[in-house]
Amino acid sequence: MLIESYYSEDKNGINVSRQQASSFAKGVADDFNPLHNPEAKLFCVPGDLLFALVLAKFGVNQQMRFTFSGMVDDSRSLHFAEQDAGRLGLLDSEGKSYLEVERGGANSRQENLVESLTRNYVAFSGHTFPHILIPLMAQHDVMINPARPIVIYQSMEIDLERVDIPEAELEFSRAHLDVEGKRGSVRLDFLLKFSGRTIGSGTKHMALRGLRRFDQQVVDEMISTYLNHKQLGC
Repeated sequence: MLIESYYSEDKNGINVSRQQASSFAKGVADDFNPLHNPEAKLFCVPGDLLFALVLAKFGVNQQMRFTFSGMVDDSRSLHFAEQDAGRLGLLDSEGKSYLEVERGGANSRQENLVESLTRNYVAFSGHTFPHILIPLMAQHDVMINPARPIVIYQSMEIDLERVDIPEAELEFSRAHLDVEGKRGSVRLDFLLKFSGRTIGSGTKHMALRGLRRFDQQVVDEMISTYLNHKQLGC
């Protein structure tokens, strides 16, 4: 994966076009969320592309936490700013922050490790819907609004014992959902492994909005629509 194919950079900063964002979502993350379609009215750049960009530019640290604070579209030039020891911000020209990254421990810029961690994480993250979220919502008898599905990628964190390794595999471990009225908080836990041995762990946090009672027929229609988009590549 050449991350440079999915963004451009000049003296004004980093830009991600709609087509670049869509190509990354579909081709790398296998994510067919319509928000990442080039023609989407409420288009946004996948958070996983921003994650990949950080790793490509700054490498892998033993401890990393990514906190998303805004949706990135194709209209703004962005730049990274080192705010203090171990902290990065992804800002636009007006100083608005879209992502904060906290980093600690040893750092590795080994290309194979960066590549494998990026690919394995975004593949896992891109399959959140429907593979993980639907069974989780069914368990709690809730579902997102099919007319306006709001699933917000809030943050993720990784904790590694070591980074002197050539690759890292990812294994999903468990999912948890807290429901409060029409709002839900999702936590997805995963393990990081090398040669079959667990060398770390991580967590992805998401927010659900507009929850309503679970309806299997409506959910089946949502899944069918999503899979049709995927089959058509749109």
